[in-house]
Amino acid sequence: MRHGPDYRYVFVGGLHRSGTSLTARLIAAMPGAGAIRTAPVPENEGVYLQGAIPHHAQSGVPMAFATDPAQHLTEDHPLNRLETRQRLEADWTPWYPHDCRWRLEKSPVNLTRMRLLQQLFPMAHFVVVLRHPEAVAAAVAKWVDQPSQALIDHWLAAHDQLAGDLPYLHAVTVIRYEDLTRDPARMQRGLAAFLDLTAPSALEEVIADRNDLYAGACRLSAPQAARASAWGYGPDGAVDRGWHAPVQHPLRDVREAAVRAWSAE
Repeated sequence: MRHGPDYRYVFVGGLHRSGTSLTARLIAAMPGAGAIRTAPVPENEGVYLQGAIPHHAQSGVPMAFATDPAQHLTEDHPLNRLETRQRLEADWTPWYPHDCRWRLEKSPVNLTRMRLLQQLFPMAHFVVVLRHPEAVAAAVAKWVDQPSQALIDHWLAAHDQLAGDLPYLHAVTVIRYEDLTRDPARMQRGLAAFLDLTAPSALEEVIADRNDLYAGACRLSAPQAARASAWGYGPDGAVDRGWHAPVQHPLRDVREAAVRAWSAE
C-alpha cells in the first residue's frame, strides 16, 4: 500500500512589513515544525528556492503584487497539476529537516497563492498576517514611490481579495501583528493549537511593537477607515482589541482549541 509523506506544509503570507517573519519564527520554535534556514535567498523565503511557479523581478513587488490579477493563483490556474507539486517538493526538500511534522514556508506572495497551494497540497494550513494599514504604508514608503493614500488603498484591495479567498480554504487563520507583539506567548499558543503542536514554555526572543515608529506618518481617510474596520483597524493607529482572529479548520476540536487559546488573557 502506498502512503503519502508524513509531513504537511504550513504557508505563512501577508503584505511586506506585516510581521510574516515574526510569525514564522514563532512557528519554527515549536517542536515538530521545520523551517528553511541559512538558504542563500532573502529571508529564507521558499519562493526563491523553487522553479515550479515562476518568480522573477516583477513578482512579489511590495505594494503591487497583491492586486495584480496575474499573481492571484487559484484552482483554475494552469499550474494546478501534479508536475508543479513534484517540482516544488524536489526543490524544497533539501532545505528542510528530515524529522519535522510541519514544513514551514514563509513568503509574502503566499497571500495570493493559497488557493493554488491548497490544490497542490490538500493538507496544507495557511496563516495570514495583517498589520495596521497606516503602519504598513509608512514602513514600505522607502521602497515604493507612491503616495501614502495609494498604499493604503492597495492594502484595502489586497485584503478585500483575501476575504474573498477565505471561503475556499479548508485550514486557515488570519492574525494581526499588533496582537502578536502585545502578547506573543498567547498568540504562539494559538498557532500551536491550530497546528496541533505544543508551544514552547518560553519565548526565544524579545518582541516589541514597532508601530509607534510610524505614528502620524499617514492617516486613514473616513472611507478607508470604514473598510479597514472589518479587520479591527481605525485612524491614527487605532486597533480594536475585541477583534478575534478568524479560524477555519475541518476539525472542530482543533478550531475550538485555537479560538480558546487566543481568547484567553
